[in-house]
Amino acid sequence: MTRVRVDVTDGVCVLTLCEPPANTYSYAMMRELDAAVLDARMNPAVHVIVLVGAGDKFFCAGAGIGMLKDATPEFKYYFCLHANETLNRFEQTPKLVIAALNGHTVGGGLEVALAADLRIARQGAGKIGLPEVTLGVLPGTGGTQRLVRLLGKGRAMELMISGRLMTMDEALTLGLVTEVWDEERLAGQSFRDAVVTYAQTFVPPHKASLAVGRIKRAVQSGPEMGFGESLAMERELQQLLFQSADAKEGIAANLEKRKPNFEGK
Repeated sequence: MTRVRVDVTDGVCVLTLCEPPANTYSYAMMRELDAAVLDARMNPAVHVIVLVGAGDKFFCAGAGIGMLKDATPEFKYYFCLHANETLNRFEQTPKLVIAALNGHTVGGGLEVALAADLRIARQGAGKIGLPEVTLGVLPGTGGTQRLVRLLGKGRAMELMISGRLMTMDEALTLGLVTEVWDEERLAGQSFRDAVVTYAQTFVPPHKASLAVGRIKRAVQSGPEMGFGESLAMERELQQLLFQSADAKEGIAANLEKRKPNFEGK
């Protein structure tokens, strides 16, 4: 049984979470997701990764509650450890990751989405939030740490201790999602196809994907360092980019007043 479907087209790798009815994840799914992100990382034909849920009701409802009920404490610990390692790989891969929130995005599902660089939601797709407190536990797949870095301590604390769920529009107001797309924005496309079309705007020849990836590395790692160290990392990343063919092309195109033709090199 395939729990993570992989489709690579025109520079975009779409990873679809497939576990009906709510796309809940198990250790087996995380193993597939882990392998998929590593494959995408090493594939020079992939410039952007898109995460989406199968169907139109759920992006992901988190870990399977039945699995957690029956598992031993030792299994739960290593399960959470591996899930953390998998989501860290999404953050540390220097390729843009977009979470396409096509349905309810709750609990561990939101924690998966928080590991993406951009979160784009379909208007009216469902609820979003971290309700783990209602089960007597905490968001244990990076949620407590990623949410506070995204929203700040006060707002993150309130959302987690209340366990309240929001609409995607409310989440946009808080900054939890990047954009909410309505039918007009979809322009007749399915939500999945519209997000893939958007993702392709970050793929060569339209964008210098190496620069996008290095911007991501600076943004992801810099705030965890001291300011001086983060500036040093920024300089090193910039120096690497100055040596790239795309930087030479971008500078030449600017001087020649033409549109650049990037190659991702």
